[in-house]
Parts: sequence; structure tokens; C-alpha cells
Amino acid sequence: MTFLTRPRRRLLSVFELLAPAFLLAFATVLHAVSVHGTVTDPLGYPIANATVALVQNGRVLVNGSTGPDGAYTLVSSESGRFYVLASGISFRQLATESFFGGRFDGVEQNIVLEPEWVRESVVVTATGVPQPQAQVSGAVTELTAADFGNRASLSDPLRQVPGVNVVQTGQWGGETSLFIRGGSSTANRVVMDGVPVEDIGGRFDFGNVATTGIQDVEVYRGPNTVLYGSDAAAGVVAVTTPRGSTSFPSLLYEGDAGNFGTYRNQAQLAGMMRKLDYYAGASSLYTQNAMPDDGYHDNTAVANLGWSLSAKTQIRLTGRGSDSATGLPSANGGYSFNVFPNDGKQLDQDTYGTGTIDHTFRDNWHATVRYGLVRKREESEQWYPAGIPVAGNYYGNDVTVLGANGYSTSGQALMNYGTSFGAIYPYSLALASNRDNLYAQTSYEHGPHLGVIAGFRYGDERGLEGEPVYAYREGLERTNYDYQAQVGGEFKNRFFYTAAGGVEKNQLFGTVGTPRGGASWYVVRPGRGAIHGTRLNVNFAKGYQEPTLDQQFGSLYSFLLANGGQSTIAQYGIAPIGAELSRSYDGGIEQSLFSEKVIARVTYFHNEFGNQIEAVPASVVPQLLPNLTPAQQQQLEAFLNNNFAYELDLNSMAYQAQGVESEVEYGLGKDIFLRGGYTYLDAVVQQSFSSDAIGPSTNPNYPAIPIGNYSPLVGARPFRRPPHTGFTSVIYTGKKWSGVVNGAYASRSDDSTFLGGDDVNFGNTLLLPNRNLDYAWAKIDLGATYQWKPWMAVYTQLDNLTSNQHIGPIGYPSLPLNFRTGARFTLSLGKKQ
Repeated sequence: MTFLTRPRRRLLSVFELLAPAFLLAFATVLHAVSVHGTVTDPLGYPIANATVALVQNGRVLVNGSTGPDGAYTLVSSESGRFYVLASGISFRQLATESFFGGRFDGVEQNIVLEPEWVRESVVVTATGVPQPQAQVSGAVTELTAADFGNRASLSDPLRQVPGVNVVQTGQWGGETSLFIRGGSSTANRVVMDGVPVEDIGGRFDFGNVATTGIQDVEVYRGPNTVLYGSDAAAGVVAVTTPRGSTSFPSLLYEGDAGNFGTYRNQAQLAGMMRKLDYYAGASSLYTQNAMPDDGYHDNTAVANLGWSLSAKTQIRLTGRGSDSATGLPSANGGYSFNVFPNDGKQLDQDTYGTGTIDHTFRDNWHATVRYGLVRKREESEQWYPAGIPVAGNYYGNDVTVLGANGYSTSGQALMNYGTSFGAIYPYSLALASNRDNLYAQTSYEHGPHLGVIAGFRYGDERGLEGEPVYAYREGLERTNYDYQAQVGGEFKNRFFYTAAGGVEKNQLFGTVGTPRGGASWYVVRPGRGAIHGTRLNVNFAKGYQEPTLDQQFGSLYSFLLANGGQSTIAQYGIAPIGAELSRSYDGGIEQSLFSEKVIARVTYFHNEFGNQIEAVPASVVPQLLPNLTPAQQQQLEAFLNNNFAYELDLNSMAYQAQGVESEVEYGLGKDIFLRGGYTYLDAVVQQSFSSDAIGPSTNPNYPAIPIGNYSPLVGARPFRRPPHTGFTSVIYTGKKWSGVVNGAYASRSDDSTFLGGDDVNFGNTLLLPNRNLDYAWAKIDLGATYQWKPWMAVYTQLDNLTSNQHIGPIGYPSLPLNFRTGARFTLSLGKKQ
């Protein structure tokens, strides 16, 4: 009895002593947040013994290491906002985005570590869900804060993307277009925080997009209308707004000034507090530019608010608004065609907004619902008919225009029609483009070999065009919806694939289906060695693009049908305005060199762009109505010009664009990063209404040379697509000094002066041969920053160091050497400095 009783009493005593500790530990586990996941390299291989830490308010709560399978679990009794810090041998340290975790919550945070020397980002545009760039077969380039540097506008950073040609018609604030792999400037879908923001029909002006409130930009080259709908016929440009990431309010202010009366101010505030993260930014830019009456200003405001209902459900609201105005010194073409400032101005008011709900059902099952709002207003104003009066109209000075091809012409170009020709001043043209977009997407991963994405998009588009002085006002509404599905996965962390399809019902042109597929195979996995790491990529896709407002309103088919032109419609097979189509396939190789310090990529692409919309000048339209007398034809032309219907449109052009795109990245130590790229483009027109029906124009001074006035001729290149483009970039990041030297280059390209019928005799003497009309150019920019104090830095940005005047197309002189110098201040509110 004694023997049995003593141990029992001893055990009871020990239990009584340890019970409070057990209960405390048990209660801590019950009230703990558990953060788990895996740490992998860009190919999905687990990284063992990687260091992971759970951080809150800048303080490490708990740390640990990954197991052989790359898995980790971090448990804390705290709740609120956290982020995970991870690092491994030969990998760059990475911090996840902040997330909310409450007691009893289990939060998954999978982490992909990037190589120490080169960039291997996680991108979204290729597949619709975050995926390491090393697993994506499509061509995607991500621009980050290091690429923006001291930039005020998004235009120049976009020149640092292979396969992309940026064309700016003018100086600060001049209309800026993007041509991707030979596609048209309207064939690109532009999304901000997942919402399409381009005008109806794809037109988007990058010239008035400030870098304020931009965290990163992804540029996807190739059709991707499966995920993004119409207008993604040549590529996608995706802009992301920053989020607050500090536990205290962080305030950033910078101000600078430069030549040409330029000054800029910018302020940003960001932070997070428990379930809330917030960001707000505002900037103002003003410049006089280097041409008369060409002042430009832009005011931009951006906001991003995130709220975590729980660890599994987040709500996010973003908004961006800009108000800009620029002078229009050029009339009816470039300023160099008249050297007489036009009295005009263009105003743009753009508002974008998103509301998103993300929910995680399980670690492998996610869903997103997003509403997008776009309100764009554009107004062009002309106060009086600037120019020199000649025979009732107004012309520029007598000038000589020299093309890069050596051909030249002299004379006076038409600037404005006079009142005797029916013109009314002051004149204004108002355009409105509104979008309301609802998008729902769900993604499910069934192991590493199969992931499924399904989505639905509903869009309501409303457009308006008005000319008050002519009592003209025309509007439209398109209600469109599309379905999409995509599967993807990997095998043995070497082969990655994607297959997708989409169907859209467009109110204007009916139902269109688009397939897309891609695969990536690592013949040799990246690793240590001079030549170690070989990947092969292949992609195929089809895309489509809807017409713009002007193209639908100015349909040649509708005009002929209403004016007795049925025989012309039948003769040339003219159809109602419809969708433009694209087809693309590409294949390439990526090679890692010197233990992943260098990555080289070479890709061949072959694109077909069919059913493209082509402009027919108003001077030619009367010829398409053979029943009219010469006097009636002249009256009709005057009527079209007086109503600013300078052209009518139809789907009549087709062209091919193939080429080779190359890029090299080199991490030279931890402080220097080098990039360079070269693209060869061979684009040729296969079908053109200007050639087949109208016939080419001719300049009497060059009677043997056929000229495309409004559009290129069969056998020629599409306008403003140079066959050779390239870029270079050197980024240095030191403790005190940092700097960026960028170069962008382009060879000569085909173009037109677009001045057919615009000399003093309404003739074509101001036309020049299309071939190589635009000049080759090189643009070199330098940005430098000195961190004088932890809270203060001084910086300077010098653009166009060689004062090249031919960076824009013919007729549009570029801004010469220009600079801005200023200071940047950082203040952490509520934190001891």
C-alpha cells in the first residue's frame, strides 16, 4: 500500500506544480496565429534550411528554418499585421507583402526566393495568378521602382522593354503610343489594378501618366485576350498601385525644378494599422516645353486602401485621377510642317477606380470579385483660325521639310479652314469614354500538375463624341461579356504548361473565340557553372480588338449605304465595322551563364494582323460615289472637312510582323545591374484599301514614287514600326550614391506627312515617299541620387543628353536636353527619428 501510494502522491504533486504552465501553453496555442507555407526557388524546388522570420511592427516575433521539403510553420500569440522575411544561400532576402492574422487563424504564405544576382520576379499578367517568371512561357518584363528612378512620366521607362516601340508626338504631354511586336498602337490592353482603362477601342495615351502611385508595371508581349478580353491583341500593360507596408505613417515629399520652366511636387503617405493598410499620393507637374504655346500641366492623385475582414478575406479599394492640359502648337500635322503656333489646347480628365474582394476557401482554392470604374473626358479647343490667310483658309509659314530618306519638299501647309469654307470658331471637340466592369475569377490547384482558373467578365461601355458649334452629338453603348477557362501546371519542376480559351459576346461585332497555349521546358536546370541553365519556350495565341468610337461613328460602309454607294460596297466587298484580328506564335531560348549571374533570352515571333481598320481620306470618299457630278463631289468633300470628318474607316488592311527579340541581364556584384536588348522587326503590308481600291497618291515632284497618304501600301512597312530597336540600362545602388543611365535606340521607319491635298492648291506637293521617312534616333538619359541624411536625399534627372531632335516622328521636334534637380524628404510619423 505504501509502495503504491507514494508514487501516486509524488505524481500528483508534480502535476500540481506543472499544471499552470501546461494550461498557459495550451491557452497560448489556442490563441495563436499560425503562419505556414513553403520556400522554393523560381522553378518550385524546395529550399531546405532557409531562414524565415515572422515580423510585426519591425520586430521579429519568432524565427525558424525550413525543413527538407521547404516547409515552415511560425506560431505567435500576437495578432495584427505581419510579414514574413526569408533568405537562403545564393538567394536575395525577400519580405512578403503584409497580411492580417488573428488568433485562431492559419495563414498560408508561400515564398519564392529570387537568385542573388539577376531579376526573377513573380508576375501576374501571363496567367492571371501570381507565378514566378521562371515558370512563365510568355514574354513578360517587369519594371520596378529602380527603373522609374527620378522619372516623372511613365513614357521613358517603357522604352526599356524589348519588342516595344514608344512613339511620342511632341514634348512633355504629347500623345504617346505603344507599338508591341509590330501591332498597332490600339492593340494593347492597359489595366490598372486589374481593371481595363484604355479608351473604347484600345486607344491610350501614356504621355499623361505620372509615375506617382505606381509600384510596378508588367508588359506582356503577345495576344492575351483570353484573360483580358478585347484590345489585348498585341500585348498587355499592367500597372499596380503601392500598398502601405510600415506600422507607422510614412511621409515622403519631393520637389524639383528644371529648365523650360519645369517644376514638380509630389507627396506620398503610407502605412498600416491592424486590419487596415493605406496609401495616398499626389503630384503636380508644370512645364512650358521648348515650343511656343506648348505649356503642359498635370495633377495626379492616387489612393489604395485595404481592409482584412479576416485572414482569409480582404477588401481593397483603389482610385486614380488625373487632370492635365497641354497646348496644341501643331495643327494638321507636326509643328515642323508650318512653324506657326496654333492656338489650341487639349484637356484630359481621367478617373479610375476598383473595388476588390479576395477570399481564400482553402490553401489551394481562391476567388476574386472585382468592380472597375473608368471615366475619361477629353476636350480639344481651338479659339481662332491661326495661320496666314490664303484664299479663304489659313496656312503655315513657307517651310522646307526633309525626310530621313533624303527627299524634301517646300511650301505652306493647311492649318485651319476659314469661315468661308463653313468653319466656325471658337471650336471644340469633346470625347467621353466610360466603362463599368465586373469580373469574377476562381482558381483551384489540384497538386503541382494541374491548376484551373475560370472567370467571367461583364462590361458596359458608353461613349460620346460632340461638336457643339455644329450641333453634333453622337453616343453609343456596348454591353459585352466573356467567359474564360485556363489550365496549367508543371512536371518535375522542369516542364511548365498553360492552355486557355475564351469566348466573348460583343454587342458590335458578335461572338469571338480565342485560344492560347504555352509551354516551357528546362533542358538543363539553372545552377553553378559557366553555361548551366537552358530553357525552351513556345507560345500560341489569337486575339481581337474592338473599334474606337471614331471608327464606328465614321464607318465608310454606313456612309456609303446612306448615300447611294451600294455598288461600291459590292465592288470592293466593304463590310460594317467589325473586330480587328491577330494571331501570334513565338518560340525562344533562355540561357543562364556564370552561375546565374547572367541571363540571356532570344525569341522569334511571327504575328498576323488581319481585318485591320484603315482610314480613307475625305478627299477620296466622293470618288467612291460615281453617280455624283464633279460639283457634287466637291460639295461633299467640303461638307466632310467642315464637320472634321477628315477620314472614314473600314476593315481592309492586313499585315505580317515577324522578328527576333533578345535581352541580356547581368548582375555585376550586388550594387550594379546591367540590362540590354535588341529587337529586329520585319513587318510588311499584305492588303490595303489604299492600294487595292483607291490607288496610291503621288507628289508631282516625285511622279514615279507611289505614296500612301493615310495608310501604307501593299509591300511596304506599317507606319512607325522601325525594323531595329534597342535599349541599354545601367543601375548602380550604393550606400550613399545611386544612379541610372538609360539608352533607347531606333532605326529609320516608314511614315507619312499626312498632308495629301493640303498645299495651297489642295494638291499633294507636301507628301514625301513613305520609305524610311522617320529618322533613326538615340535617347540617352541619366539620373542620380545622393542620400545626404537618412531622411533627406538630393537628386537630378537629365534627359536626352545629346539633344536629339528626331526622337518623335517626322514633323514633331523632340524636347532637347532637359533636366530637373530637387530634394526628397522621408519622415516616419509617430516613430522616433
